[in-house]
Order: sequence, then C-alpha cells, then structure tokens
Amino acid sequence: MAVQTDRRRLLKGASSLLALATLGGVASRDARAVSPRASGDAALADHPSYSSINQCLQRAVDDGTVAGVVAMGATERGLVYEGACGRANARTGEAISSDTVFWLLSMTKAITATACMQRIEQGRLRLDQPAGEILPQLKSPQILDGFDVSGHPKLRPARNAITVRHLLTHTSGFTYSIWSDKLSRYETVTGMPDIGYSMNGAFAAPLEFEPGERWECGISMDWVGKLVEAVTDQSLEVYFREHIFDPLSMHNTGFLIGSKQKQRVATMHRRQADGSLAPEPFETNQRPEFFMGGGGLFSTPRDYMAFLQMLLTGGTYRGERVLRAETVATMFRNHIGDLQVAEMRTAQPSWSNSFDQFPGTAHKWGLSFDINTEQGPHGRSAGSVSWAGLLNTYFWVDPVKRVAGSLFTQMLPFYDARVVNLYGQFEKAFYDGLRRA
Repeated sequence: MAVQTDRRRLLKGASSLLALATLGGVASRDARAVSPRASGDAALADHPSYSSINQCLQRAVDDGTVAGVVAMGATERGLVYEGACGRANARTGEAISSDTVFWLLSMTKAITATACMQRIEQGRLRLDQPAGEILPQLKSPQILDGFDVSGHPKLRPARNAITVRHLLTHTSGFTYSIWSDKLSRYETVTGMPDIGYSMNGAFAAPLEFEPGERWECGISMDWVGKLVEAVTDQSLEVYFREHIFDPLSMHNTGFLIGSKQKQRVATMHRRQADGSLAPEPFETNQRPEFFMGGGGLFSTPRDYMAFLQMLLTGGTYRGERVLRAETVATMFRNHIGDLQVAEMRTAQPSWSNSFDQFPGTAHKWGLSFDINTEQGPHGRSAGSVSWAGLLNTYFWVDPVKRVAGSLFTQMLPFYDARVVNLYGQFEKAFYDGLRRA
C-alpha cells in the first residue's frame, strides 16, 4: 500500500531510533527463572516447575518463531519467573534479556490511562466530562460518512459529545488506519499523517461512528495524553517520569531515550512469506511534535513488569502508591455496557493481521484494558485484563488468581499466529508451574 511506503520513508528520514538490521544467524541463550533481586521478590526463583517455559522459549528460537523473546511472570508476592532466549541485536549477536529496550506501542495505553486516573482521583478530570471542556478541538467532532463520486470525503457533525470515558474505552469514534479501510483512504486522499509519525496533523482525523455507539480501537488514548498534559501543564514525558516511572523505579522507560539505551534496543524483524524472519530497520521520531499516549513509549520487560505488579497489588509497588486500590478495581471493570469488543480487521496486512484475543466469546473493555468475560483457554480467570503492542508484545493481569505475565518480541506483522501460540504456551506453562511450585 502506498500509505505504508510513505510511512516507512518518513520514519527513515526522522531523527530517531534505528533497530540495526543485518542478520548473522540466530543464536540463543538458555532461558532461566530469575534470581530474587530484592526482598520484595518471591522465593520461587529457579524452581523446576518452570522448566517447561524455558523449553518452549528455546524451541521458539530454534524453530524460527522468534529471533529473541523475553517472558516474565509475577504473583502478588513478587516476580517469580524471568526467561530470555535468542538475540536482541541481529548485527552484534548480543543476547536478549529483561533489560533489552523494546518499543511498547499500544502497551503505552495502560500507562496513559493510569496518568488519567490519577487526575480523576484528584478531581482534575471526570469520567463523564465532555472532553471538549478541556480540549476545544473536541467540541465539534466530525464523522466520516463515506466519499463522494469524485473521491472526496463526506463529513457530518457528530450528534453526541465525546466524553473522557469514551476516550478511555475506545467508544469515541476515533479509529486506526491499520484496521480501517475508510481511514486509510482518508489519509491517502487528504494527506493527513498517520498517528505513528507523532505529528499533530494526525489529530485532524474524523470519527467513524457516533461517540458511545460502538467499540473500535483507535487514537483515543493519544487524545487522553493531550488531556493529561492540559490539566497538568506538563508534557507526558515529564509527568510520566515524576508520577509513574520514578515511583516504580522504571528508569529505562520513556518517550525519549538516551544513546546507551538506543544501543540496547531489540532489532525489529518481519515474518516473510516462507515463514522465516528478516531484520528490518524500524524507527520512531525522537523529535516528536507530541508524545503519543497511545503508543510512543520505550521500556524494558523488567520495567514494564514493575508497572503490571503495581496494578496487580492494587496500585502500590514496593511501598510506593501510584493509584488507589478502588481506582485499579474501577479500571478493571466493564465500562462499555452492552457493547462488545469486536475483531479488529486488518486494512494493512503488512503491518497487522486481524486481531481478536478471544474469538467466539464476549469480551468487554475497562479503563483501558480488554476484559475476557469467560475463563481464558490457557489459565487466566474470567475478569482478567490484557492488551498488546503492534510489534508483538503482550501482557495480562489476572486479579482473581493474582497473577500477571508478559511476553516481549519485536516483529511484524502484529498478531503473528506463531507468536500468539507461543504466548498461549507461556501462559499455560506459567499457571501450571504455579500450581506445582
């Protein structure tokens, strides 16, 4: 697609992060359970119950499912499993680890939602507040009603106001072009940049449906980032660092990363037609016009697990409170009523496959998480929350069994069937290991 070629050319020209890209064979290092690093970590380290996870990570590297992978699991007692296998850097052969830097993409959303909920706790925002009261650009949204015979977009005013809740639940009407033929066409016709460019022109995107009338993932959380900046008078980079990352000791997480961190970024790979993996340059703008609350953060698996442990333990981590326990419980509840989370059908197959975490079952949306309403096929409880990032990173938090897990790779297209199968194997083996430990 032309829009994909344009995006790649723009990103390559930006002052940004390069995932180095020459493959010198795929080596691996043994996956292992983590040794306790502090008194807050549980005493289940190196337990033989988790040997099956080590084996499945090793197989995934050996059979070409991934070039490198990191998996981590925790309970309310602390971190209990940390495994890494394969290479982080295709040029140097450096081994992947829990301190390798990854682009989070949509796993950024949960952090932006956390910042928003902090402001709601303090009364600076309200869930059912019209977002246009804070951001005038959202006062009179327009809905894309198709295209006329000459190919020009047809727009009409929305009847409903966009609320903060709509933005947090992806019921605002905003979409992503990767999963929308209409928005892809709109970008091509108008020259509007994709949100991934980190250019403010992307906020000119129209809605595709009336606010509150259906669910579809899109740029809503980027608007939430703008809301947080407006009510705090701080950039997201500064606000996140002061109110989330420093309290959680997430010192390798941010929109802007230093030169030493750049050297630790995992090489991005792309699945080829024959099933093999090829390294590919992949960059993000390090001079952005705005910080993408929906997808702009870099982090490490170890940092992100600290964030997940905070959610798992009701808003605190190692004595630092980030959210109230009742706020976390609210974030984990259904906020879309009778609406359903639907399959995200790909409009740009080179970037993403179609995506549905729980096909054939009802799932809901919280603030801002996918919620499975039935027990998952690999062990997670009904009422667990989860989401993912475009480069095949995944996480879940199970508030019933008090478990959190994550899997990190860096590859396209998103929702790769082989990686999804690996994610399921890891989840099942982790729950099995907890029962045996």
